[in-house]
Amino acid sequence: MKKRLLAIITSFVLLFAVGCSTSKETTVTDREGNEVTIPTKIEKIITTAPSNTEVLVGLDVADKLVAVDTYSEGIEGLDKEVPKMDMNNPDAEVIIALEPDIIIASGYNKIGSAEDPYKAIVEAGIPVVYIPSSDSIEGIYKDIEFIASIVNEEKKGEEIITDMKEKISKYEELGKTIKDKKKVYFEIGPSPNLFSFGHSTFLNEMVEVIGAENVFADQESWFAPTEEAILDANPDVILTKVDYVENPTEEILARNGWDNIRAVKNGDVYYIDANSAARGNQNIIKALDEMAKAVYPDVYGK
Repeated sequence: MKKRLLAIITSFVLLFAVGCSTSKETTVTDREGNEVTIPTKIEKIITTAPSNTEVLVGLDVADKLVAVDTYSEGIEGLDKEVPKMDMNNPDAEVIIALEPDIIIASGYNKIGSAEDPYKAIVEAGIPVVYIPSSDSIEGIYKDIEFIASIVNEEKKGEEIITDMKEKISKYEELGKTIKDKKKVYFEIGPSPNLFSFGHSTFLNEMVEVIGAENVFADQESWFAPTEEAILDANPDVILTKVDYVENPTEEILARNGWDNIRAVKNGDVYYIDANSAARGNQNIIKALDEMAKAVYPDVYGK
């Protein structure tokens, strides 16, 4: 009788333990479409891209970061002592030793890799969620919403998104009043390896929000335009976010054969903050403001 009673009690204990274990995990669908089981309570986070690090800082959970990528160096609000790593070639042993509850990865981490660079880490039992580069402002909202949900900061995430929408709507209202739209060429990569973007990018949407036209709006996503195509487009304004050459605006103004471009003739070549223009998160508002004032100073102020 005692053995039977003990067996019953043991069964209840095991069922209770399983129930408790299950309640501590949940399954989410990440922004890449993968189903991932993650802890319901997350205390230790690793991010692999500055765009996601900035979202976590904005959500006031920077204190939970135990490691970040090297490009997150210098982000305001991030503890300077947090380890910085090359997240495109992650050291699985070092990462596993940190015992993170979750890794928030970027689609950029897979570029140039034949297989998932975090495969060994996933196999070690650490959940990895992926956030590809969003191709729209709406996509950025969803990225923030997703990250907020997995760190249990839904309310703060909603506040960030609402603030973004309110600010963007003000630029949109003014942008709609502009009849004579200026043509803009936005340079992502400098000569001789020119790089820009077309539609299906959040930067293209930002150009449209301020009431301008991207000279390459007929192209898709990120691409490499020819110099001849830029000369033929004859933009009214040239914007650049290149920050790894000396005096990027002066470099553009001094290019051979570009002196007949309207923007170059008039000196309408401007630098836009590289980080806020490149990282798809709440900080695109800074780039949007700089773009608006550069293209239409009489409308948006200098």
